[in-house]
Amino acid sequence: MSDTKNNFLLKHFTAKEIKPRGWLLRQLRIQAEGLDGNLDKIWPDVKDSKWIGGDREGWERVPYWLDGFIPLAYLLDDEDMKSRARKYIDAILLRQKEDGWICPCEDEERIGYDVWAVFLICKVLVVYYECTCDERVEPAVRAALFNLNEWLRRHTLFNWGAARWFECMIPIGWLYDRRPEEWMLELSHSLVVQGMNYKLLADNFSDIEFNRDWKFTTHVVNLAMALKAYAVADRFAKTGNDDFAEEFLALLQKYHGTAFGLFTGDECLAGTSPTQGTELCAIVEAMYSFEILFEKTGKQIWLDRLEKLAFNALPATISEDMWTHQYDQQVNQISCAIQDRERLPIYSTNNHEANLFGLEPNFGCCTANMGQGFPKFALSAFYKGEDSIYVGAIAPVGLKTLIDGVAVEIECKTDYPFEDTVRYIVRCEKPVEFSLFLRVPGTASSALIDGKAAAVGGFTGLRRVWSSDTVEMTLQMEASLKKRPNGLFTAERGNLLFSLPVSFETVKHEYTKDGVERRFPYCDYELLPVSGWNYGFASGQLKCEKRPVSESPFSITEPAVVLNAEMSEVQWELRKDYPGVCKEFPEQDGTVGKPESKRLFPYGCTKLRMTEMPLVGEEKP
Repeated sequence: MSDTKNNFLLKHFTAKEIKPRGWLLRQLRIQAEGLDGNLDKIWPDVKDSKWIGGDREGWERVPYWLDGFIPLAYLLDDEDMKSRARKYIDAILLRQKEDGWICPCEDEERIGYDVWAVFLICKVLVVYYECTCDERVEPAVRAALFNLNEWLRRHTLFNWGAARWFECMIPIGWLYDRRPEEWMLELSHSLVVQGMNYKLLADNFSDIEFNRDWKFTTHVVNLAMALKAYAVADRFAKTGNDDFAEEFLALLQKYHGTAFGLFTGDECLAGTSPTQGTELCAIVEAMYSFEILFEKTGKQIWLDRLEKLAFNALPATISEDMWTHQYDQQVNQISCAIQDRERLPIYSTNNHEANLFGLEPNFGCCTANMGQGFPKFALSAFYKGEDSIYVGAIAPVGLKTLIDGVAVEIECKTDYPFEDTVRYIVRCEKPVEFSLFLRVPGTASSALIDGKAAAVGGFTGLRRVWSSDTVEMTLQMEASLKKRPNGLFTAERGNLLFSLPVSFETVKHEYTKDGVERRFPYCDYELLPVSGWNYGFASGQLKCEKRPVSESPFSITEPAVVLNAEMSEVQWELRKDYPGVCKEFPEQDGTVGKPESKRLFPYGCTKLRMTEMPLVGEEKP
């Protein structure tokens, strides 16, 4: 058998070992009580899917939903949710064909079936195994992947399968670790050869400009997924596990970057304007890519990037009760309204309703896929190395594991990112030696660990015989203005981006379309502004104000931290033909009002907002 090494530097813990606490537990409960926790009861594409013997969509939507619903159920240890997840897994495994084909279509339809769904359902089965150790999963995944290898000997990847070939490397790697076989290397090679070449795309990336052409090569979700492509493929296909992810992300951010750390895509790449959108699927898939990239590289910068999306972009594009969501979010979003249907929408390829909050605005992929964001973020809180535990994303989470056969518990007790103190409480069944690597975010200006200075942007290792200990980390975070394109600025503190909230009134739309009912609480909502939005920073001075985290961590009325800023009204017009969209930037810096004190909310606590604004009244940094 050809030699291949396991290039996993770190491995994540499972939902059996991780338990959320504090604000993260409350957020996951809100998710379970909202749309994601109820899709199998209300949404035909899940409730009546072909995956379970129904007649509705039988491709990506059920696997997308299960990818978030399964870890959510087990993180919360919710028996009803676990039972419902098992119902779907049982139905999927029952319907797998004798030759291993696992997707719900007739035999004669296989040649035209986009096998992206095969990659996705195998990933989901691995997630389910990590939660349950269900012995049916390994043979089912092996049969499905073996069948896929046979399929690729006769056919060629196309469409989404060609664009997302690397996603299949994840279940292949899991299976290879358990029972390595030569055909798995053949399958991996076929995927690389037949799949889209993102390295070549990156080499010619400067040619990609904003336009209204829909392409797989500029599709925002494909690109968010592809950041991890060669990190997961190199183990088998020798693609070169180099700095592709860093370099490609830098290119994407240069030409299409957003203030919250990703790039625009509504639904394809759309430039750096703060009024262009970013699809919700891209947010959760980029988070997953960042999690995988940290596992593969050990570089903590990927966790900084993960936190920035989790604390800002993810909650901003989902309603506070998590019953509705947007397809596209805008950094400067002064209205979420149905755009004039007589004109082209502002988005590159999406429709006139793409930034409404609703059940499935524009398209239902985000409805099914958004649920993976917070559960997988919770699972990224700790990672295991050899004789060591690494802190990943910082959040209130408990870990229960074994080290050298000794039961070890570690609890991260914190309200980070809303506060700056993080305590790690370690309890061991009996004394045991191991290393605990504490992560110091790169967004901190300085840090103390048990009163001693620690290096920012890396890991501080504590090697000792642990018994019952508490380690405290204190972070110093500075609020400041950051420069953006076109002479605009953003206010940031640590991994929190801040916005001027725009008050709004809601217009509720309850109706039925294509047999799918929208009714409260999962109907569609327009958000129409009732307060001013045309402001600029009158000063670079920002003052932080904190309060306890509410029951809703990303509350739109009671945020746990705000920045007080001096701001002035500026001359800022609406875009021609788009009454709910402001121009990319004001035509001049001249103010029309005296400086006044304004409170900036965390971006994730806003639905209508201004985030990128000019600095007027003093010399620009």
